[in-house]
Amino acid sequence: MSKLRIGLLFGGCSGEHEVSIRSASAIAQAFQSEKNTPQYDLIPIYIQKNGIWKGGETAQTVLEKQTPPTLQPSGNRWEFPSEVSEVDVWFPILHGPNGEDGTIQGLLKLMQVPFVGSGVLGSALGMDKLAMKTAFAAAGLPQVKYKQVKRDKIWSSPCVFPKLCDEVEEEIGYPCFVKPANLGSSVGISKAKTRSELETALDEAANYDRRIIVEQGIIAREVECAILGNEYPQASVVGEISYNSDFYDYATKYTTGEAKLYIPAPLPDKIFKQVQDLAKQAFVTVDAAGLARVDVFYEEATGKVYLNEINTLPGFTATSMYPRLWEATGIPFPQLVDRLIHLALQRHQ
Repeated sequence: MSKLRIGLLFGGCSGEHEVSIRSASAIAQAFQSEKNTPQYDLIPIYIQKNGIWKGGETAQTVLEKQTPPTLQPSGNRWEFPSEVSEVDVWFPILHGPNGEDGTIQGLLKLMQVPFVGSGVLGSALGMDKLAMKTAFAAAGLPQVKYKQVKRDKIWSSPCVFPKLCDEVEEEIGYPCFVKPANLGSSVGISKAKTRSELETALDEAANYDRRIIVEQGIIAREVECAILGNEYPQASVVGEISYNSDFYDYATKYTTGEAKLYIPAPLPDKIFKQVQDLAKQAFVTVDAAGLARVDVFYEEATGKVYLNEINTLPGFTATSMYPRLWEATGIPFPQLVDRLIHLALQRHQ
């Protein structure tokens, strides 16, 4: 039986380029395991920050060094490496815009080749936090209060911006979180406890997106659940994140030792099950496929759980929750990537 050729697509044009490289490196190691070597050949394809696709030695070097090249070689955006035509199944691990927002998924769908993860709709809803929240609300899933803000209101005349801040204070209050609608890995997110912090946070988020979310801040434990499957998703054990920073920002997320992960989370059995059920509901609501990580708030004082967000292409780095949750559930990393390939093939049939 011939080996399946897996196209590992990584890098990309977003601010999460480096995270993508680190995730791809970990996945590549899983494919080189004793279990997977006999059945898979890996074809790394690196997308530079300028959008040029590179295969061969360039992609392999980036994968091994886990860092982008100092100089980004030029090339033709309309030419793909010859290896692209050899791929049997794609494994896109492109984080952020143009990677997990349905863009690359649309291209892979046009290629008519199976690929790991959600399709165009699931990916788009998983990336756009406002569209995601609208879908969750329509499904009746519990969420904290939030408000949509447009960049033109933030960067408008000095008369409009103060009124906007007044509205946020009245509708959401403090503390609150200000987030760009379309970025992952906590990029561009700020916590505001005062008027001046709110003004700064709105301006900061507007640098990243034209649509902003302002979300109510609550005293809650942050827990996460990994999902695996297509039509009948399976939930992992629940994990909890504890950190010393004001919130789970980019630096805390990707710096070893900055956050403590508790797997499984020390939760009452009833809450543990609620989180798992809510995670599966979120997965089905956005029409996700293959994999996702669902973030949930557990408000201990009231015993309530609130859906935060779904990430349809979670990280696979050494500090990432997704593979660690499955490891604790009984599915080690090599078996996990194998399952994801089979789910991609199943969905393509």
